[in-house]
Amino acid sequence: MPVEEETAHHSPSEGNRPSPSEAPLAIQVEDLHKSFRIPTHRVDSLKERVVRPFSGRDYRELHALDGISFEIHKGEFFGIVGRNGSGKSTLLKLLASIYRADSGTIRMAGRLAPFIELGVGFNPELSARENVVLNGVMMGLSPQETRRRLDGVIEFAELGEFIDLKLKNYSSGMLVRLAFSLMLEVDADVLLIDEVLAVGDAAFQQKCADSFREMKAAGKTIVLVTHEMASVEEYCDRAMLINDGRITHLGEPAEVGSRYLRLNFERPGAAGGAVEGATVRMLDAGLVDAAGARINSVEQGEPIRIQIEIEAKRDFAALAVGYLLVNGDGVNVCQLRAPIGGDPPQAIKAGERLRIVTKVENVLGPGHYFVHAGINQLLEGGVALDVHNALDFVVFGSQYERGVVSLPQETTTTSIEESA
Repeated sequence: MPVEEETAHHSPSEGNRPSPSEAPLAIQVEDLHKSFRIPTHRVDSLKERVVRPFSGRDYRELHALDGISFEIHKGEFFGIVGRNGSGKSTLLKLLASIYRADSGTIRMAGRLAPFIELGVGFNPELSARENVVLNGVMMGLSPQETRRRLDGVIEFAELGEFIDLKLKNYSSGMLVRLAFSLMLEVDADVLLIDEVLAVGDAAFQQKCADSFREMKAAGKTIVLVTHEMASVEEYCDRAMLINDGRITHLGEPAEVGSRYLRLNFERPGAAGGAVEGATVRMLDAGLVDAAGARINSVEQGEPIRIQIEIEAKRDFAALAVGYLLVNGDGVNVCQLRAPIGGDPPQAIKAGERLRIVTKVENVLGPGHYFVHAGINQLLEGGVALDVHNALDFVVFGSQYERGVVSLPQETTTTSIEESA
């Protein structure tokens, strides 16, 4: 599959700092392949080993990365996103030399500081002080230099009173703070950061955010793997989307984030089953796109098109369709009503089949929604058919917004003195 790549754009606020595309290369990856052997039968006991002596030799190949090629320039903040199992964490471990590639090349310029998994490289039987010195040396610092930076590591991590406590007694949050603080003090040229930063509390996450901005301003090369699209859009110069071990898009963070969310939620819409009523049969219900194709998710801000197909079992003078939109928490969001056939509504004959499409402006926030559908008899009164949860769909968006809806707004500002 060809990779779609865009040219990154940068705001004037970055000053005289050269754009990433003009800077020398920090990381170059060419035709990278990595596979794992997955046993088809797990042997958990000695009895199974005796009964099935050759079962452990049966395995299947899992192709985690299939020909990955990309470049990252010095001073670039580069995001890697993808669904679980897409290969992004495998790629990060290859960059950190934790895994060895089956084939392909990785070239890296400068000192590397990986922050990939919680507690990796730490000895739980040693104290924080001893682990900082040990890991600092492993990252390229001398023992003397590491000891000089010890106070800065502990101060940032806010672990002063626990410096001589063994790490096996640390909480996960304390381990994250210590590991991240050490990574900052190593003063590496290239930093590999996985999404384990989410383990920290709100105050620590804010310190991480401030550190990201400082590192970006200092021209550090940072590779960030995350599921949080807001972080990708806020920090990254470029981003890359990986799916099934291949790069599917490389370019602007906002576009990559949008494609990632679409990849997560978009899948072929399933046809709804027919629902029988005494006088009306609902043949189908679902969401469609502008071309009429079935979907079950829609991007935030894009119109929502609800489509139902009905068959009348007798003659009707007039019918109307009504929808009750409910969010995932069971809150009634809104109600929609429209006569079938237009205004004034048309008479419907027995056996007639109709497709009704209702287009709605989408002001919904991201989330899961359900639609209860009803067919009402306009002139005779009463409900011809009522279908609970006739369809459901997902609204996705790259920006997190509070609330059920995102209302269009217009704001004006005037001088109080002039209006007085």
